[in-house]
Amino acid sequence: MLNYWLNLKFCYAIVLFICFCGIASLHLQAQSSTSKTEQTLRAIFDEALTNNVAYQNLDYLANQIGGRLSGSPQAAAAVEFARQVMDTMDLDKVFLQEVMVPHWVRGTPERCSLLGQHKNLAVCALGGSVATPNAGIRAEVVEVKSFEDLEKLGKKNIEGKIVFFNTPMDPKFINTFHAYGGCAQYRVKGASQAAKYGAVAVLVRSLTLRIDDYPHTGVMVYEDENEVKIPAAALSTLASETLSEALQENPKERVFLKMSCKTLPDVLSHNVIGEIKGSEKPDEIILIGGHLDSWDIGDGAHDDGAGCVQAIEVLRIFKALGIKPKRTIRAVLFMNEENGARGAAEYARVAEAEKLLHFAAIESDRGGFTPRGFTIDSEDPKTIAMFDKWRPLLAPFDLHKIEKGYSGVDIKPLEHVHIDSKNTILLGYEPDSQRYFDYHHAATDVFEAVNPRELALGAAAMAALVYLLDGEE
Repeated sequence: MLNYWLNLKFCYAIVLFICFCGIASLHLQAQSSTSKTEQTLRAIFDEALTNNVAYQNLDYLANQIGGRLSGSPQAAAAVEFARQVMDTMDLDKVFLQEVMVPHWVRGTPERCSLLGQHKNLAVCALGGSVATPNAGIRAEVVEVKSFEDLEKLGKKNIEGKIVFFNTPMDPKFINTFHAYGGCAQYRVKGASQAAKYGAVAVLVRSLTLRIDDYPHTGVMVYEDENEVKIPAAALSTLASETLSEALQENPKERVFLKMSCKTLPDVLSHNVIGEIKGSEKPDEIILIGGHLDSWDIGDGAHDDGAGCVQAIEVLRIFKALGIKPKRTIRAVLFMNEENGARGAAEYARVAEAEKLLHFAAIESDRGGFTPRGFTIDSEDPKTIAMFDKWRPLLAPFDLHKIEKGYSGVDIKPLEHVHIDSKNTILLGYEPDSQRYFDYHHAATDVFEAVNPRELALGAAAMAALVYLLDGEE
């Protein structure tokens, strides 16, 4: 009887063992289809966070080279630095792409003051502006909130005066880029619009949600080459508040403005390009990029040094982990995004002429902050569905925001390049936006404003997306 029970227990144990093995086998089989992807994504983030070479590269770019306005010696130094960095990475190809860029210079420091109160106002010229006369401009100021205000005031109330566009960014927008988009038109077109009514200069409230004394520059354009060109400058938000209060007390308040900026002949510059050649589909390119130029009053650390070093870091991560992509992975550091987008136009022109098929393009130009996800510049249901299936893979890395939206200035021209009737998937890397406009185009955009971990997480997020895109048929 004892032997019977022993045999029965032994048989039961064998059955349990077989069942356990079967369940374990099924579990392993279920995991096998995604485990390699999950493991690789984890390895990508581990590599970026452990060996943050992007931060080292940004240190040199921001602190040793500094602001890199198109056409400047600093921009040329940045091109050579980026080329040398990628030359040391054992890439399959590193090269420069020639492009002629505008060369605007700021000149001596700008001056602005309230004549009635003998108070200086923090000011900086807008990129592309003409200078004031050598003696400066002394004139009354008229404050407006919109172009409609100009029309209502008319020439009789504006002629001979300085127009002050005091239009704050709307703080109610969660995504601060939407607030920026609502005000940027006054910086870009304000001078042309005000000149139509006889204004002698334009002052624009800086595009930031902070109240501080750092003016934010940015590009302005004269809409017609034959128009009367008047000087355009940005006041800090604190200076804007001061001027507005002064005008409430004295509507006849006069301001002194002096600027010595000018536009020089175009200069030869370059886009910097490095790539890992694809093993199976080398003629299909996945582009990651940012813009190498920046404004001159800061170091261009967030805008867009961060995007450039992140693009380079994607290639480094692939090389460090021994990932051999099926498609060609190409980092492009574009020149002249800030005041002309010539590098973007030239890259797209060459892509079309040489019939370069871009499967996808990702741009990082929203600062080196904590990743939130990606914007998809497409209405194609298949593209949206592709990203939807990746949500569970990206969620462990807090990349939850995947939605339709704008991609980027430098890759947008690829939208019109159709090779073999195929469209490029255009994507924007989207970090948290809350602090970006604290630094955007201002003297505060320096290396110390970039958090090394946030920068690394952004590079890893881009590398992860490139890996997923490369795995698509």
